[in-house]
Amino acid sequence: MSSFAFLSDHGFMKAGAPLATTPFAVAGIAWDGATTNRSGARMGPRAIRQASHMLCDGTHPHFDVSPLGHLADCGDLVLPNTALQALREALQPQAAALIRQHHMAWLGGDHSVTLSLLRAYRKQLGRPLAVIHFDAHCDTWSSHFDEPSGHGTWVYEAMQEGLVIDACFTQLGIRSAGLREPRQYVQQRGGQIFTARQLRGLESPAQLQPVLQAIRARLAAHGLPPVYLSLDIDCLDPAFAPGTGTPEPGGLSTNQVLTLLEELADLPFVGMDCVEVSPPYDHAELTSYAAATFVWTYLCGRVAQAGVQTRA
Repeated sequence: MSSFAFLSDHGFMKAGAPLATTPFAVAGIAWDGATTNRSGARMGPRAIRQASHMLCDGTHPHFDVSPLGHLADCGDLVLPNTALQALREALQPQAAALIRQHHMAWLGGDHSVTLSLLRAYRKQLGRPLAVIHFDAHCDTWSSHFDEPSGHGTWVYEAMQEGLVIDACFTQLGIRSAGLREPRQYVQQRGGQIFTARQLRGLESPAQLQPVLQAIRARLAAHGLPPVYLSLDIDCLDPAFAPGTGTPEPGGLSTNQVLTLLEELADLPFVGMDCVEVSPPYDHAELTSYAAATFVWTYLCGRVAQAGVQTRA
């Protein structure tokens, strides 16, 4: 696990320890206690950080900016490796303290951590958030293998708790097996879903324009609310991201995800997470490199928009 003593060598993009004046930061959430298939996502933050060192000076070829100089690494949060409730009780106050100081990118961890993060953002902002959710799974089950909560229930719980604006909730890449009711839950609540099947063959900005316009239209109709990005790495096809707990064939390509991240960079994002990277099942570090590139792209987009918005 990365620690403050080693941030200069092991932080994301070798970023240093946080300063009060650092607008952007990353932090790891090394937890996979809610995983239902292949464990290992607790090792994700370390792997993503290591992969990010390949980004050199970090200058993005599309945005022509680098997050270095604007970015700190807060290390991994101090969390119990016990029950989910104990995890959430420890996670939310630590997240809240960082959100008050920085625009955060969170490195997971399994997807159960997103509920605590949304609770922290909802409290900090005093209003519900719009969400852009990349995933193979709808995560809208009302129970989790007979448990009341887990990494497959956070969307359902967030909507039930009023943490999000239902009509401004967009899911991208959904394709896993599941009953119709949970698969369509977001749509039934007024949100929108673009399944992996609907996105097949659409990679360029021009090809994805209807999707981009649909997202923008929802946000505009609701006064451009703050937007949170939650990116489950299993949104990608296993050919691009084999290192994840519940891989689902037929997924998105890295090109599709990068196009969407780049084209939506001007939205009023307040934070993001990248979750479910499981290094024990990775091959040639393909998954951690994809995750690091997605986080880097998001941060470069925020830096490029820094004159408009630099923090949550």
